[in-house]
Amino acid sequence: MEPTGKPPVSEPQILSPRTRRGGAAFDDEHLDLLAHLLDDWFHIPGTTIRFGLDGIVGFIPGIGDIMGGIASCVIIVAAWVRGVSYVTLARMLANWGIEVLLGTIPVLGNLFDIAWKANRRNYALLTGSLADPQGEKRRSWLFFAVLCCILAALLVLPLLLFGWLSVALMHALFATGSETAPWYVR
Repeated sequence: MEPTGKPPVSEPQILSPRTRRGGAAFDDEHLDLLAHLLDDWFHIPGTTIRFGLDGIVGFIPGIGDIMGGIASCVIIVAAWVRGVSYVTLARMLANWGIEVLLGTIPVLGNLFDIAWKANRRNYALLTGSLADPQGEKRRSWLFFAVLCCILAALLVLPLLLFGWLSVALMHALFATGSETAPWYVR
């Protein structure tokens, strides 16, 4: 006890969230091997097509895409541990999310996995961000700007189509014979 009669107050210990845990498991050599194993380990003779375990395990219904998605998270965790900027991490998560989401579509999703190669993309983002942090950060912000535009278009276009069809339907149902039908109903 302190002389004042109060118990000693200890300051909380604040640790940096990005410690060097993982050691050699998160070095470039191991991460490159993981990306290679998941995305382009095998080669179809006579073609330039390469695929990895991610494309193969995706054919296992239900669990295949989950296993591939979990394995892909290792590179993202390694990037976080190694201090990659948050916008680049978000871009890596977007690559991963696109792969996992579209990969759930039977057969076509597996072909998309083989073509998209999210692990290779994420490993390139990791090494690029460590070599040129500001340049990679700018490219990541540009990626998100384009992604937001695409998502906005995917949201707005169905609303415009619905509005156009609603107006055309109203004109078709409630138009009198003396009115000329608008150009979009003819």
